[in-house]
Amino acid sequence: MLRYTIRRLVQLVGVVLVLSLLLFAWMRLLPGGPVSALLGERATPESREALTKQLGLDQPIIVQYFKFLGRAASGDFGVSTGVQPGDSALDIFVQRFPATIELSFFAILIAILVGVPLGYLAAKRRGGLFDNLSVIGSLIGVAVPVFFLAYVLKDAASAALGLPSFGRQGDINATRVTGFFTLDGILTGEFDATLDALKHLILPAIALATIPFAVIFRITRAAVLDVLDEDFVRTAESKGLTSSVIRRRHVMRNSMLPVVTTIGLQTGALLSGAVLTEKVFVIPGVGQALAIGFERRDYPVLLLLIIMATIVYVVVNLLVDLSYALIDPRIRTR
Repeated sequence: MLRYTIRRLVQLVGVVLVLSLLLFAWMRLLPGGPVSALLGERATPESREALTKQLGLDQPIIVQYFKFLGRAASGDFGVSTGVQPGDSALDIFVQRFPATIELSFFAILIAILVGVPLGYLAAKRRGGLFDNLSVIGSLIGVAVPVFFLAYVLKDAASAALGLPSFGRQGDINATRVTGFFTLDGILTGEFDATLDALKHLILPAIALATIPFAVIFRITRAAVLDVLDEDFVRTAESKGLTSSVIRRRHVMRNSMLPVVTTIGLQTGALLSGAVLTEKVFVIPGVGQALAIGFERRDYPVLLLLIIMATIVYVVVNLLVDLSYALIDPRIRTR
């Protein structure tokens, strides 16, 4: 297990380096480039040339890349030119990352708590009314665009349910500790702040959870159906074991590998889906920063945020792979 973990961590470093090189080269080759983003429309040929030399953009891309790596090793990823002009790109990431993690956590939690039980129940009642309705609901969850559902929840459900439709927290003088508003309220004993933060998370988390829910539901249903047809399940039933024992020891445990894989992939994908959700609900997270960065060509922020999103995605899937050994003991001997 230790050797496998070390090998995957080495692969993680390789993936990040290759991606950072590709992103770095791509952003340098985009029309306009960092010089146009910094100088704006009133740039003169002389000012462009001077800034190009000052930033070292007249050097070969590979030379620029290694200089970037040297600066990045010390935490210098450049200064924002559009998202929060003048602020460090790293500071912007640190400020906004908790909002995205908090939103993604509650979205995947909703998807798991609803998708896995529904998938199991639909498989147990295959071909029935509940199964058919659940499948139709999951198809709708995949088909409806996230931004459309987000606007519907923001404009209609918000007024009907009396829930906040934008931001992370209301006008509350809450103490900030970690940047995770729900956790900060618990740590400081300001439970009204936690409750308010949870209210602000309900609608965006539901909007963001729709696609992961649909995928997790369908994978759970398919995996449970496969296991229910296995001989060992029929043997357990013939021995007179209770349905709860069969479900816990035989059906769910043997169905979990594809489900856990799907959960890991969907958790990583939430970072990209959060772009639209955070934009609609005005949540100051990484997704909103990415959207603003693309609009205003904020290259330092874009480069850092995409690299960090990649790291999170790979780390989540590493944790998923390591969890296989806990779910299926046979994997430990391979």
